[in-house]
Amino acid sequence: MGFGCNAAGVTGCRIIDSPREKLIAILTNAFIPCNGRFPFLITIASIFMAGAVISGNSVEHAGEVGTEVAENLAINSSAGFGSTLIATITVLGVILLGIFMTLLVSKILSKTILKGTSSSFVLELPPYRKPQIGQVLIRSIFDRTLFVLGRAVAVAAPAGLVIWLFANINIGDISILTYIANFFDPFARLMGLDGYILTAFILGIPANEIVLPIILMCYMGSGTLVDLESTSAIGQILIQNGWTLITAINVMIFTLLHFPCTTTLMTIKKETGSWKWSALAFLLPTVCGIVICMITNGLWNIIH
Repeated sequence: MGFGCNAAGVTGCRIIDSPREKLIAILTNAFIPCNGRFPFLITIASIFMAGAVISGNSVEHAGEVGTEVAENLAINSSAGFGSTLIATITVLGVILLGIFMTLLVSKILSKTILKGTSSSFVLELPPYRKPQIGQVLIRSIFDRTLFVLGRAVAVAAPAGLVIWLFANINIGDISILTYIANFFDPFARLMGLDGYILTAFILGIPANEIVLPIILMCYMGSGTLVDLESTSAIGQILIQNGWTLITAINVMIFTLLHFPCTTTLMTIKKETGSWKWSALAFLLPTVCGIVICMITNGLWNIIH
């Protein structure tokens, strides 16, 4: 269920009888990429992974050679079946990494802070009855859909206002958003990112869908969120602002491994009844993402 929405995945953990195993499942649910992350992952894979192989150009030098390479790279990234296959394999690799991290962290939790005896799983077949479609729909809407959407709306509106204020209030000639990005830039460089990318992830905590629009808004100097339909246009903007192949790789890793959205965190708080477990659910994927990005960036710098 986490592939659709991590918040719904967390509520789905109610079916687990063992409190210990239920808690492990809740804490590791964010390692599964939700539907809000897939468009970003697919876009980056299409531009950089598929484009790098199809065009034969070295993406890490794209920022040096200018707009012409950026345009060729973006055009070639949609050049047919081969490009689509490469992008698909890349995204599939990210998903498999998420599943691997889920199993690894679950194992570590079960051997450390959440020790206990594994429970057996018994499936009891209930008596067969005629499905009550109305009851199923009502329970699904009220127990799942409205519950998640209500929390999303409560978070999204204030967050949108904060992002707009940061982008439009200037101190001197520089916006608050740029000050924040400059503050995070040294740390972000260690992860193979830049300050704007890391700031976008932080401000995108209400919903993963807005991370890429925030990045584009920062690069374009716009005062509102930017939503471009053209992959070519997005690729050109990213490359002109210094994105390379390692940038794309680390962005995809951090897209997979970073803190859950606010809706998911609020759901975790409700399901566990503890801010402690909510904080741990925030830290687990984030720390893993930072460490892996730093390792990947360090190895890349050593090789190149």
